[in-house]
Amino acid sequence: MKLALPLLLSLAMAAGTACSAQVPDTLSTDTASAPTLDWRARHQPVRAAIYSAVLPGAGQVYNRKYWKVPIVLGGLGVSYWFIQDNNKEYQRYKSAYLDVVNNRPDEFNGIYSGDQLRNVADTYHRWRDLSYVATGLVYALNIMDASVDGYFVRFDVSNDLTVQAGPSLGLAAQGAFGLSLRVDL
Repeated sequence: MKLALPLLLSLAMAAGTACSAQVPDTLSTDTASAPTLDWRARHQPVRAAIYSAVLPGAGQVYNRKYWKVPIVLGGLGVSYWFIQDNNKEYQRYKSAYLDVVNNRPDEFNGIYSGDQLRNVADTYHRWRDLSYVATGLVYALNIMDASVDGYFVRFDVSNDLTVQAGPSLGLAAQGAFGLSLRVDL
């Protein structure tokens, strides 16, 4: 497990190097093939997904959506806290149940029966397992968000979005009523 993180980081760096190894010919006089300075033209959505898979939130930084990083890290942090808390309570009630079953004094001083302690321990066990599922979902959503947002980097929404409605001249020439809707992007 300790070797997995350095291995994944080196794999991501190698993938990033391999993706950027194709440098255009800068000696060419053709202006159409000249490298552009705009980061959106060089942006690669797959790279954003890989970065988020290796380090959650890194794909959002690559997409320049810095405000999403605290959301990703907060979601993972809350999920981790629930895993720890539910596991602590599960171990607590499980040991109390084993004490009651083996006729030893438990921390609740015999207030609860063995069945009650087992039901509470099972509930915390189920909640712990659901917390693991939630952590996986937050991690997967982090990768999907980086990938989808990476594809929308070049999506241009300018201030000149106009909608015009007017009579349809083609239908009016035939003697019918009509409405034409025109959207200028």
